[in-house]
Amino acid sequence: MNALWRRDGRAALPGLMEKEWDLLVIGGGITGAGILLEAARRGLKALLVEQRDFAWGTSSRSSKLVHGGLRYLKDGHLHLTRESVRERESLLRDAPGLVEPQGFAFAHYAGQRGRRSFLAGLAVYDLLAGRRERHWLRPQEFLARAPNVGQANLAGGIVYTDAKTDDARLVLRTLCEAMDHGAAALNYVAARTLLRTDGRVGGAVLHDGVGGADYAVRARVTVDATGAWSGALHGKGPRLRPLRGSHLVLPAWRLPLAQAVSLMHPRDGRPVFAYPWEGTTLVGTTDLDHEQPLASEARITRAELDYLLAALQAQFPQLGIVEEDVLSTFAGVRPVIAGGHADASREGREHSVWSEDGLVAVAGGKLTTFRAIALDALKQVRVQLPDWRDDLRPCRVFAPPPPPACGGRLPAGLSSGLLRRLQGRHGASAGALLAAAGEGECALIPGTETPWAELRWAARAEAVQRLDDLLLRRTRLGLQLRQGGAALMPRIRALCQPELGWDDARWAREEQDYAALWRAHYGLPENPA
Repeated sequence: MNALWRRDGRAALPGLMEKEWDLLVIGGGITGAGILLEAARRGLKALLVEQRDFAWGTSSRSSKLVHGGLRYLKDGHLHLTRESVRERESLLRDAPGLVEPQGFAFAHYAGQRGRRSFLAGLAVYDLLAGRRERHWLRPQEFLARAPNVGQANLAGGIVYTDAKTDDARLVLRTLCEAMDHGAAALNYVAARTLLRTDGRVGGAVLHDGVGGADYAVRARVTVDATGAWSGALHGKGPRLRPLRGSHLVLPAWRLPLAQAVSLMHPRDGRPVFAYPWEGTTLVGTTDLDHEQPLASEARITRAELDYLLAALQAQFPQLGIVEEDVLSTFAGVRPVIAGGHADASREGREHSVWSEDGLVAVAGGKLTTFRAIALDALKQVRVQLPDWRDDLRPCRVFAPPPPPACGGRLPAGLSSGLLRRLQGRHGASAGALLAAAGEGECALIPGTETPWAELRWAARAEAVQRLDDLLLRRTRLGLQLRQGGAALMPRIRALCQPELGWDDARWAREEQDYAALWRAHYGLPENPA
């Protein structure tokens, strides 16, 4: 367990602020976390700061897919697809239990066009991944994979394989690996301004949102990895087009799926998907210009809710899904580089890296390619650090976690599947997590794939500053449980309040704030009627 993330770890913050760093990374999403890991494992003294919580922005609100970008191939972005497929395969190999294969099924109906081009694209997809799959299934074979799709005029279906993850846990695993290599990472520390000497950036003025103090932190190179906020500190770089993607979370029993089902929306032909995720069924996504201030949390609109429900009702007519079936909603803002397309869905997902004296900035990109983005950023850093030499070849994404000791025995109720999950999400800390588990805490929280032990560990060792950190990002209970887990709050409190060291007044305040946040941004939008 990294001492910096324990309950008393914040006391180390002033000492960290006095150091001079090789690299100061601003932004605690997947891009910043990837840069921190690749820098630290290559010998740089690196500090990351995030103004909110780790993965607070896009990196906890994505569609949770680690995919090769099949639709990017359709738009002619062969390089992006090749890079994405290779990174997907690396993550599947190096992060089992965190990144897992996910089959997709696409129903094809009589009279629909595009079957041949779709299958041709999948052939290229397989070639890039070094695999070969059968993609076309006849109606009865397809219904065995996706039994709840509409059967009228069903001509067959197309199947293929991508991957899925818990995006917030991917960020946390990456940060923990970086700290194992000597890096430091702090949440609720905001960069106010850049420090400059004779025009060269030499660090930043940082504000501790927990303790309230300001610090002038020196760094040889500063990296802007703030995603949708890119450029706010220095006013340069490519123009971004923030796009909002909204999602629904349903109980698995209400929309039971073994495969992810992809469909073309009956209204505009856009792709929409539904797939099993963390004991629930996740449905998404929209792709709209986000015109609200980035400082406030994104939320689904009534129009987006109706749009996604219409897609489900068209694809699964016999299930009669309505908004009362929805457990939760969430919306994220994608940091897409503006390409001038009228249709937001046609904008590319490439990333851009640029630099000036003492500063490197990253814009755009996608979850799957975070390691490739990090290495591209470090190539610019290398130019500015002439005494640092590294070939920047890709290595393993994560180190293999050691087998848990737990005093020579595994806790009661620990299955091989649960062990795989914990090692994937927590890496080298999985053994300590299991050792800390109390009696019965390897049991799963009803309606989820999360054991109670993960809650205890997060409260003890993962830099939780607010209740929503615990329930929306360290675990995903706020998405998986109705009303954000309100019915389980007494047990959550009994388990986590002693670990967090909060008195009763603090807990009551946090619980009230969390409930208000959940209603405003993770529940159903108000109906104008």
